Amino acid sequence: MKRKLSQVEINNIVVAQADDDSAWEKPIRVRRKKSASVVIPAELAARAAFLAHLHRRRSIEDWLTHIIQERVELEEAAFVGAKRELATKNGI
Repeated sequence: MKRKLSQVEINNIVVAQADDDSAWEKPIRVRRKKSASVVIPAELAARAAFLAHLHRRRSIEDWLTHIIQERVELEEAAFVGAKRELATKNGI
């Protein structure tokens, strides 16, 4: 059986083979998923653009992504908390 290499040993092998093209597999190409589109009313888009600028974000898309990610994390945490609370009440 082969013994498991330590992280240091792996790093040493990678560094030693870094410039040897024959030691590497063919590159893997990864395509980015297409982004989704969301339609929002013009007035809401204008308000969001103002807030994105106010928060010094690169774009409204960047600001909205940040806000949505924050909200999703809050909702997920609330869901897990509620689920845990129900399990505790039901003696699970």
